[in-house]
Amino acid sequence: MKFKVLTSVLALAITAGAANAGTIIDIYAGATVGGGAATVFADGKYNTDAAQSYGLMAGIDMPLLRFEAEYNYLNLDGANLNVGMVNAYFKMPATVILPYAGLGIGSIFGGNADGLRVSTTPAYQGMLGASFDIAVLPLKFDIEGRAMYSPNLYTIPETNIKPDLLHYDLRLKVRYVF
Repeated sequence: MKFKVLTSVLALAITAGAANAGTIIDIYAGATVGGGAATVFADGKYNTDAAQSYGLMAGIDMPLLRFEAEYNYLNLDGANLNVGMVNAYFKMPATVILPYAGLGIGSIFGGNADGLRVSTTPAYQGMLGASFDIAVLPLKFDIEGRAMYSPNLYTIPETNIKPDLLHYDLRLKVRYVF
């Protein structure tokens, strides 16, 4: 009798563990680092400089879609910007390497550029990348190309000119799946 109870409990535990192994929805948090360039342009003139980005994200991952909230700190030559984005990704079906495309909308909500305070301004981004799933670890790695655009970054005194920002970079993301 004890053996039957023990085997029943063991079978139930294995079944419950196997059910969790194939979850359809994953919750994750992670970090990102990237490097590229940024172009600030206004009034027919532009200036391109090297740029780095650092960020944190949290999201939900489903079979064909992924949604995340993202914070980025952009460090450009002469500018430091805080960016908040909400992203949606469409993933192509595959096994270990998952190609994806994504769009994001948000805002630059603080920082400075050329010694001037940056006003809160909308930001838009597009991403192309690939996810690498490590099956034995709760980690996923993404390599991603991103282009972000933000209009009217700040106002140049005495001219009322408002430069736009085009930031493009290659990023590495590490996501921990809960």
